[in-house]
Amino acid sequence: MRICVYAGSNPGTNPAYGEAAEQLGRHMAERGIGLVYGGGRTGLMGRIADSVLAAGGTVTGIIPQFLMDKEVGHPGLQELRIVDTMHERKALMAELSDGFIALPGGIGTLEELFEVWTWAQLGRHDKPCGLLNASGFYDGLAGFLDHVAGERFMQPKHRDMLIVRDTAPGILDAFAAYEPPAVRKWLDEART
Repeated sequence: MRICVYAGSNPGTNPAYGEAAEQLGRHMAERGIGLVYGGGRTGLMGRIADSVLAAGGTVTGIIPQFLMDKEVGHPGLQELRIVDTMHERKALMAELSDGFIALPGGIGTLEELFEVWTWAQLGRHDKPCGLLNASGFYDGLAGFLDHVAGERFMQPKHRDMLIVRDTAPGILDAFAAYEPPAVRKWLDEART
């Protein structure tokens, strides 16, 4: 099993963000879950990769050539795949992963998560998507998404597809218990 983690290439201002990245990486490795990520060595991206590696886990990085040319690729990974474009990067990350978690990050982190969550909503995959809400980083976003669903720009069942947890063990436990929407629909119909 492998989980794709989207994360900031910067560390952010709160030390809790880096600690959350390290905890997630350690817990993933302890559970035998491999990391797929953007291949960088800086910020939260580097922290989670280093944490998985330090705990004896496996890490696959996917990075476009133009970022390698800027020397931001992580040199210590078991596997670092270099692709031509950001689109190829995202597609390969999605293909190699069994689920998707966003740590704190910027617009790139959000864009990547929102894309795979949209794909799930459209039935293109049935893999879990989630936010690791380290130190309340995603409180505002979660509230806004509730507002979007309340205003009927999103169905509540699609809002419910995005798992939000405050701790690494919490989100990994939720992923382990995840039932794809098709399974949930079948179970709900069987119960009635």
